[in-house]
Amino acid sequence: MFSNITGIILAGGKSNRMGTNKSLLRLNGKTTIERVVDLMKSIFKEVIIITNTPEEYSFINFPMFKDIYKNKGPLAGIHSGLTHSTTEQNFIISCDMPLMNSEMIKYIINFQTNKPISVCKTQGKLQTLAGRYSKSTLNDVEKLLFENNLNKKKETKKGNAVSSLLDVVKVEIINPENLAFYNSFLFFNMNRPEDYEKIVTLLKTNNI
Repeated sequence: MFSNITGIILAGGKSNRMGTNKSLLRLNGKTTIERVVDLMKSIFKEVIIITNTPEEYSFINFPMFKDIYKNKGPLAGIHSGLTHSTTEQNFIISCDMPLMNSEMIKYIINFQTNKPISVCKTQGKLQTLAGRYSKSTLNDVEKLLFENNLNKKKETKKGNAVSSLLDVVKVEIINPENLAFYNSFLFFNMNRPEDYEKIVTLLKTNNI
């Protein structure tokens, strides 16, 4: 268990495509967020949750913090997580990745690099919402959100996206697809009802 790294769970999404709070959907008898919480607390001594609706998670006994910059997407969640973390190193994960495993998380954390951010690239896509983020990037995150907040006329989706941070901060890109414990569902995002049904089926048939 890591005592010098904080586990940060982002649970601030609006779940518009799902039509209901996806983190409260049940998988094998547990809510999605409980699955992610159980995974994170098995790895990190300190775990915090970033959510703008903490009352929905009153059944989870972990510290919860709201976004400081409202309605700015996952970058604002990362900002709040890094702000409230007490450690330099942090592992951030979105609550809509219920099939992530501890081996992948530990591999990302232990990957040797001097860059402040480490994320994986799988199936041609950067997996920015399951990665290691140093608190030293907080000023860059703050600057992006502050500038975007001031200049709303030029506000774009990219301006609020985590990809905008990766454009200005050095990033270690990890290619995990040849690792023995890797499978194509580790970074699967549960965004739509059909995604949820797919995960339910996978868990029932043990096809992961």
